[in-house]
Amino acid sequence: MRKSGPRTPAIMEAQPTVPGPPPGYGQHWYHNPSQQPVDVQPPDGYPPPGLLQPAPEAAPAPKRKRGRPAGTQQKKSEGAGTKRAKTGKSKGKQEKITDSFKTVKRKIDRFNGTSEAELLTKTLPDILTYGLDIVIIGINPGLMAAYKGHHYPGPGNHFWKCLFLSGLIDVPLNHMDDGSLPEKYGIGFTNMVERTTPGSKDLKSKEIREGGKILLQKLQKYKPRIAVFNGKCIYEIFSKEVFGVKVKKMEFGQQPHQIPDGETVVYVMPSSSARCAQFPRAQDKVHYYIKLKELRNHLKGIKSAPEVSEVEYSFDLHKAQADAKKMAIKEEKHDPGYDAAYGGPVENSADTNGQCNFATAEPAATSNSEFNADSTFCQVPDGQWMTQSFTDQIPSINN
Repeated sequence: MRKSGPRTPAIMEAQPTVPGPPPGYGQHWYHNPSQQPVDVQPPDGYPPPGLLQPAPEAAPAPKRKRGRPAGTQQKKSEGAGTKRAKTGKSKGKQEKITDSFKTVKRKIDRFNGTSEAELLTKTLPDILTYGLDIVIIGINPGLMAAYKGHHYPGPGNHFWKCLFLSGLIDVPLNHMDDGSLPEKYGIGFTNMVERTTPGSKDLKSKEIREGGKILLQKLQKYKPRIAVFNGKCIYEIFSKEVFGVKVKKMEFGQQPHQIPDGETVVYVMPSSSARCAQFPRAQDKVHYYIKLKELRNHLKGIKSAPEVSEVEYSFDLHKAQADAKKMAIKEEKHDPGYDAAYGGPVENSADTNGQCNFATAEPAATSNSEFNADSTFCQVPDGQWMTQSFTDQIPSINN
C-alpha cells in the first residue's frame, strides 16, 4: 500500500465579504417610468446603474489553414502581400490580369526610319531580258525587298545560298548582285503581283488571278527556257488560271504543261523562305536546285560529266598463286642489260650467291669472272677494308 505522509491543515484566509445591493436596487433604476432616482443608495463600491457599461465583445480568433502552422502562415502572408498592401486593391484575392501585366515589346527599326506605310507604296522592278535560261518567279515583294530594292534580300532566305551550292553560280553572291545574273548566268527575276505587302496573306485573290495573266504575257514576250516558280502555292494559282487545271497532287520539279505559244518549260521548287515548314533548311532545298541545273544543261545540249559507276572486284586465290609463280620465274630469267651494265656476262656457278666476293689468300678460288683480278669492283687487299668509297666502286652505265 502506498503510504501517505502527514497531512498539513489547509490555511483558509478570510475573504472580505462585499454586501449585496439592497432590495429594489435594480427595480427602481430600470423599471421606474419617470426615470427619477429614488432614495435607495447603492452600497459602497457599486456605481449607479447609469454608469455601468457592457463589457466589449472579444474579437473572434482568425481561422487557421489546414496543414500550416500559424506563424509560418502569417510570415508568408506578410512577405507576399507587401506589394499588394501598397496598392490596396486586393484583400486576399488574386488580382485580375490586365494590360499592366503585359510586357511591352521593344520596337526594332528594321528599315532605318522608313515607315511601313511608305514601303507599301514602293514596288520592285523586274530583271528580265531576251534569251534567258531561267526566270525565277515570286509571288510579290515583301517589305524588306521593297526597302532594299533587290530580290530575296532577307537574311533568313535560302535562295542565294542554294543557288551557289547547286552550282548554278560559281561564286557566292547576294541580293546586291541580282542585276548581274542575266548577263553572267542567264537568270532573271519577276513576281506574279507587283504590289508590296507585309505577307502573301495580305493579297486578294483577284489580284493574284490578274497577276497570273500579266505573268503569262511577260513569259510569252521574253520566252525564257525555264519558268521557275518559287513555291507551289504560286504555281497552283497560275495553273488554274492559265492552264485551267486544278493541281491535286503536285510534285516538285518539271511540270507536264508548257507556256502557251512558246517552248518555255515550267519548273516548280520549294519556297526559298525559311518559313517553309516542309523544307526548313537550305540543305533540304539544294536537291531541287541541282535538278534545275541538270534540266537547263539538257535543254541547252550540254552533256554533263558521267556519273561514277560502281565496279565489282573479285579475287581468285588459285589465279593469284599462278600469277605469283609466273612473276617469280620472270624475275629469275637472265637479263642481258644487267650484264652490259656491269661490264660482261655472268658465268653460272654453284658457288656464286649474288654477293661480292672479297679477296682471300687464294685468289684463284673465285669462280666469277666479273670479280677477277683485273676488275677493281669489290677488290679488297688481304687483312684490310675497302679504301675507296662505295659510290666510287659503282661502274658507269652511260656507255
